[in-house]
Amino acid sequence: MQPQNNSARISSAECVIFDFDGPLCHLFARRTAASVADTLRAAYVDGPGGGPAPGWPETSDPLRLLTAAFDDGALLPPERAQRMEQSLSSEEVAAAAVAFPTGYADTLVRTLHATGRTVAVATDNSADAVRRYLAGRNLLEPFGERLCGRLCNGTGLRLKPDPDCVLRALESTGADAAATTMIGDSPQDVAAARAAGVGFVGYARNERKARELRTAGAAWVVGSLREVLLTVDPLAHV
Repeated sequence: MQPQNNSARISSAECVIFDFDGPLCHLFARRTAASVADTLRAAYVDGPGGGPAPGWPETSDPLRLLTAAFDDGALLPPERAQRMEQSLSSEEVAAAAVAFPTGYADTLVRTLHATGRTVAVATDNSADAVRRYLAGRNLLEPFGERLCGRLCNGTGLRLKPDPDCVLRALESTGADAAATTMIGDSPQDVAAARAAGVGFVGYARNERKARELRTAGAAWVVGSLREVLLTVDPLAHV
């Protein structure tokens, strides 16, 4: 059966790459993503007098706003788009300080590390936010410097489904793609993992997310990381 094949792949994986917001924590659990998007919109998007500027997506996702800022349509001058990305990074770092951990994520990371696997992060969020969160959970040691977040430079943004951050994470571990599995929670994660040639486990907090992951091609979707933990360590006391 396909789920068994996928669970066998993670149990034998030498490397596990985590997406950040979702599989490791709920980044905007206290201050919502919508409120962050509103802050960015007010500072960088709204036209004179506070009215909506034309061409921008109607979205509560700050990453979609950021993507629009760097799109070929040049909705913002490059310097202003860069400042918008810096503002979002600051918001993410602040959110990371009070983010809620995903159930069983800490134990899963420590178990993978203790059993000789290499762990890394591949995310569209700021690497500084990842570092801030992991430091607060005493989880920096397992990951080391293998925290591959959003890059913003002269070439613009390369967010998932572009596999850039997954490939950087894979390179940072020195592992083969065939011996690596990613844990993600979005269709973009599925596509990025496929493009990078690594295995995939979908984490879904609700049935809607599970349907989205399956539609995107995820063969193994779990509602709790406990299932992944017990696959990695059947004797875990959880």
